[in-house]
Amino acid sequence: MSIRFEGRVAIVTGAGAGLGRAHALELGRRGAKVVVNDFGGGVDGTGGSSGPADKVAGEIRAAGGQAISNGADITNREQVENMVAGTMEEWGRVDILINNAGILRDASFAKMTIADFQKVMDVHLMGSVICTKAVWGHMRDAGYGRILMTTSSSGLYGNFGQSNYGAAKMALIGLMNTLQIEGEKNNIRINALGPGAATRMTESLLPAPIVALMTPESVTPAAIYLVSEDAPRRTILNATAGGYSRTIIHETDGIYLGPADQSAENIAVRFGEISDEAGQSAYANGGQQVTKFITKAAQAAGVSLAPKATG
Repeated sequence: MSIRFEGRVAIVTGAGAGLGRAHALELGRRGAKVVVNDFGGGVDGTGGSSGPADKVAGEIRAAGGQAISNGADITNREQVENMVAGTMEEWGRVDILINNAGILRDASFAKMTIADFQKVMDVHLMGSVICTKAVWGHMRDAGYGRILMTTSSSGLYGNFGQSNYGAAKMALIGLMNTLQIEGEKNNIRINALGPGAATRMTESLLPAPIVALMTPESVTPAAIYLVSEDAPRRTILNATAGGYSRTIIHETDGIYLGPADQSAENIAVRFGEISDEAGQSAYANGGQQVTKFITKAAQAAGVSLAPKATG
């Protein structure tokens, strides 16, 4: 099996360096027409230059591919809408969006300013929302779309000094889950990549031997699969240094407490049962959780949930 993208148009944000660059180059190598987006700012989001995006687009063209560069700030709705409009004018479609752009403003929560918390949320979460909203209508009309969110172990599991980053990265999972439900009928598939790579955002934090292993290129195969024709749906695929795994969110089966027993004390006493992983499930939507609990309550009360017969 060979994954190819001839006839497909991809937008990759934050593609001037690191992971985004690796994603864009590989998409171009596999036949996609690529919009290389990068604001060209620093790791903390300050500054700005068209140089990085121009360079990567040039690399794709030099290798025989098709690419254009774009310097839109993904937190600026007008600029993003102009980028998408320009893409439609140039190539007439948008099939793939990789939301990769990001910044870091690390500090312990006690020392972090609200401004720095907000800025990281704006770039990672709202930047992904703005870019996704800008392509959504085009994908819906075409009956095809592949959208990739970039999450992180900092969001899934936590990491000291990254409350802002972790909050934004976990929020993207909630966004993915709902958008997949809404996009299903139009063949829009949304997934999330949990990368670990030595980029300008992380290389100063890691020893040199580790940096050599954690290449952006080792992550990109996961991104390519998640935006391919046969991509899965609402999948969190992790990739670091050639290792690949999947994060699946499960919920325990839980217990039922009758009205007279619904107390904090009884929850404390039976917390072990509540936490028992036997019979746990991965849900496709939030309604399944509600159905589970209502079913338990109805069974305890002797109430039938079967629909009433009509005569």
